[in-house]
Order: sequence, then C-alpha cells, then structure tokens
Amino acid sequence: MNRLKDLREDKDLKQKDLAKMLKIAERTYSGYETESRWMPKEVLIDIANFYNTSIDYILCLTNTKEPYPRKKDSRN
Repeated sequence: MNRLKDLREDKDLKQKDLAKMLKIAERTYSGYETESRWMPKEVLIDIANFYNTSIDYILCLTNTKEPYPRKKDSRN
C-alpha cells in the first residue's frame, strides 16, 4: 500500500519503528506495506489512529487525509 509507506515516510519513520509501535515483527509490517500480507482490522485501526487519518484513506477509498468526525454518544 503506497499510502502506508507515504504516511510512514512523512513522519520520517522506518518500518521497524512502526512494527515496534504495533508490537509486531518488522517483516509482518513490511508485508502490509507491500500487500503480501493481510492486515487485521485491529492493526488497521491502530495505524489510522496513529496517523490521525481514516481507514478509508489508508485503503485508497478517499483522498481526504483528515479523519471523519466522531459521533457524540447518543446516550448522554
């Protein structure tokens, strides 16, 4: 996924830095960037939160980098 690589490089991080933050092997993270490994939704959520962007942006479903606004809890 070019977006994963672009986001990482924009923060001047190496694959090993992201792997450490995600508590996964560097080889696993590398597989996510090259799309040779399936990424669990929990990891995708963690990456989107880390970069303060949306999952849709990471998956190239939108070109809007900003995250979606969160809904207020309707119970309050």
